[in-house]
Amino acid sequence: MSAGALETVEVEPRAPADAAVLWMHGLGADGHDFESLVPELRLGTSPAVRFVFPHAPVRPVTINGGQRMRAWYDIAGFDRRAQQDEAGIRESAEALGGLVRRERERGIPAERLVVAGFSQGGAMALFVALRWPERLAGVIALSTYLALGETVAAEAHPANAAVPMLMAHGSFDPIVPLALGERSRDRLRALGYDVEWRSYPMPHSVCAQEVEDLRGFLLRALPPRG
Repeated sequence: MSAGALETVEVEPRAPADAAVLWMHGLGADGHDFESLVPELRLGTSPAVRFVFPHAPVRPVTINGGQRMRAWYDIAGFDRRAQQDEAGIRESAEALGGLVRRERERGIPAERLVVAGFSQGGAMALFVALRWPERLAGVIALSTYLALGETVAAEAHPANAAVPMLMAHGSFDPIVPLALGERSRDRLRALGYDVEWRSYPMPHSVCAQEVEDLRGFLLRALPPRG
């Protein structure tokens, strides 16, 4: 899968963009899934944020009986012993990296770009951001976990050792258990990352308080240009 193969849904600000958010959807959804979130964030006109929502490729997913759906990588299960689809994760990371580079070509430097995602998309956000060789503005990882967590220490790039990071999870999540998110948070903190953690009384979803917390994080990570 080449970087150019990913189609995207894009929401442009009213003024020329001076920042961007690359937001990955979860398993079985598509780039339209979080499109409606943009007006709810009430970011105003400054920063002028372009939201880029890529569509994951369609592939068979083992945990769903081999059914074909949009997925960043295959999932065999959430048990610790379940085999992770390393090839699929790395392939998607390469393609998503192409979108980060495309934003730079469109005038948005890495330090004005937040990488974000929900569930499987959040796992990809963490994977890409921790290894990216330029300092990013921030990372948002919602209702998710650390994919290929055992490789982070060796592969993480020092450029993002202090990147602002928000992780959030529903305490009643039946899909990605809260404990999995907490273990991922703890591993990142053990590696020296400053993880801002939030949990909410909700299932595998997004709630109003979380949207407010996302707004605050984005405004801190992407301050208006003076």
